[in-house]
Amino acid sequence: MSETNDNDDIDTRAEPLLLPLDAWHRAQGARMVEFAGYAMPVQYEGIIAEHQWTRTSAGLFDVSHMGQLTVSGEGTVEALEALLPGDIAALQAGRMRYSLLLCEEGGVLDDLMVTNQGDRFYIVVNGATKWDDIGHLREHLPDAVTLNHLDEHGLLALQGPRAAEALGRLGLTPADEGGPALADLKFMQAAPFFWEGRPLGVSRSGYTGEDGFEISVPAADIVALADALLAQPEVKPAGLGARDSLRLEAGLPLYGHDVSRETDPITAGLGFAIGKRRRAEGGFPGVERILRLLAEGTPTVRVGLALEGRMAAREGAQVLSGDRPVGAVTSGGFSPSLQHPIAMAYVERALAAPGTRLEVDNRGRRLAATVVSMPFVPHRYYR
Repeated sequence: MSETNDNDDIDTRAEPLLLPLDAWHRAQGARMVEFAGYAMPVQYEGIIAEHQWTRTSAGLFDVSHMGQLTVSGEGTVEALEALLPGDIAALQAGRMRYSLLLCEEGGVLDDLMVTNQGDRFYIVVNGATKWDDIGHLREHLPDAVTLNHLDEHGLLALQGPRAAEALGRLGLTPADEGGPALADLKFMQAAPFFWEGRPLGVSRSGYTGEDGFEISVPAADIVALADALLAQPEVKPAGLGARDSLRLEAGLPLYGHDVSRETDPITAGLGFAIGKRRRAEGGFPGVERILRLLAEGTPTVRVGLALEGRMAAREGAQVLSGDRPVGAVTSGGFSPSLQHPIAMAYVERALAAPGTRLEVDNRGRRLAATVVSMPFVPHRYYR
């Protein structure tokens, strides 16, 4: 669930909204672009430099454009399971899970993260879809369930192998008596903390394939926190460009590109988000279609492609087997870690095995491509 500087998602009819850190980004020399209705930093020092720094140290990303929601009240678990295919009932306090907001036909309205905070569920949705998501949730959640939009909070992502070292130096203390220390959090765990008396919601998660944290912080405190993090020698700011190249190397889909309302979870390779109990009991949107695709297989599947040469394949480029069109690229770019272009594409199932040789038609130029397993670069989550 990541987002990039793709201008297709930009609403040019209005002035972009400003993030709480807008002036901070500009002071750091960020090049700003409009994305998802917000002015966003696409890069500071440069995309490749920020990508490589995140892989070796710790990159600080501002993802405050994303929607932070809480859902609480009587019947919340049942209400969420009527909209999401995940096993929400089995999600223990302090644990988080990737899930999908589905339409009645089984298409994906958004991908999101759900965290059990004990007395409520905390949900992070994509910035480009958050208003539609909020409207959908308000329409379908029962009256006894309360939906809150935490619109006065920002969200920072500190990502990289030295993220824990840098954040640990800030001296966060557990907000709950007996709660875990920061160093005790493992991948997909979350807890509340205090930093110099300020409340923070911290999860060990992210969308780069690296170890790291996402930090929900009141907007009034976000500049102080960003300054404190940037003062650590391991940390440099990183923009949307590096976030996109990192998530692509990690084989993580981007909503609106690799996944959409026209895409079902099985074709997209996201069947893991459908809990075992939910497969047996059903009760989520599009269940009949999704269970049928699970049983019978899908005509096309999402695969990784490694391309020869230096030219990247872009979204929408046709994938060919000989002269026959067999699919299309949904995300592509040059991999700074691998030093060659990579892409995600949907191709015919019969051609989806790793090692299959294909071509990509990039504006009339054919690029040799090979199907490879994802992730392109191994995940390094702290488990």
